[in-house]
Formats: sequence, C-alpha cells, structure tokens
Amino acid sequence: MNPNEQITELKTRLEQLEAQYFKGNFSASQDMNKYTRFNTRIKVPNFATLPATCDVGELGEFSGKLYICSSVNTWSLVGTQS
Repeated sequence: MNPNEQITELKTRLEQLEAQYFKGNFSASQDMNKYTRFNTRIKVPNFATLPATCDVGELGEFSGKLYICSSVNTWSLVGTQS
C-alpha cells in the first residue's frame, strides 16, 4: 500500500470512528460524586405523563416543565417554573 492509500484508509477509519463516537447511539452509566460540566446538550425524555416509577436523579419533561425524581417514585418540579 502506497503512502496516499494509507492516508486515505486512515481518513476513512477516522471518519467512521468519529461517526460512532458523536452519533450518540450508545448507552452507559457513570456515577459522579463531584460537579460535572457538560459542554454539549443533555437530552431529557419527554413524557405524555410522568412514569409512576423512577429512580433518584432521573430527569423528565412533562407539559413543558422539567422534573427530577427526588426520591424513589417521586417526581418534583425543578426550580420555579410557571
């Protein structure tokens, strides 16, 4: 393989890797006990009705308002939204 073919192959592989990383079609869980800053957006699930069950820390949007699961199976409105 000549140098130009190698460069082309590396570019192709890099594009594939970036597509996988940034596409966001992965699931993961990570516990963080310190302040975390997000440099991108966080997608919050939109619900027609808030689920009856939830785990502490889950977020959800219902009727244009942001809710957090403050204790097991208890949704609380975040902040002073009207």
